[in-house]
Amino acid sequence: MKISDDIHNYYEKIVMHHFAVAKFNEKHDDDYLADLTCVVLNQLPTRYIRHEVDMAFYLPASERFEMENKVKKAISKAVEFMKTHKASQE
Repeated sequence: MKISDDIHNYYEKIVMHHFAVAKFNEKHDDDYLADLTCVVLNQLPTRYIRHEVDMAFYLPASERFEMENKVKKAISKAVEFMKTHKASQE
């Protein structure tokens, strides 16, 4: 078994979905997105899964809603952090 192939953090999928909806890949380069992803994920708890279908079937709607809200808040804070960090380097 390879952990990287079989197990992953479900929050990664939610974060990437929000990035796609916001079209971050059209607004920012890969280095920025990699840094932003790290800043976002470091604010969130981990939720390891093996199969996406397990989360879709077993995750209550209330918990899914809570996870989505955590991701939105983490992205907002991370974007502000990245703006501040970039401004301080210039």
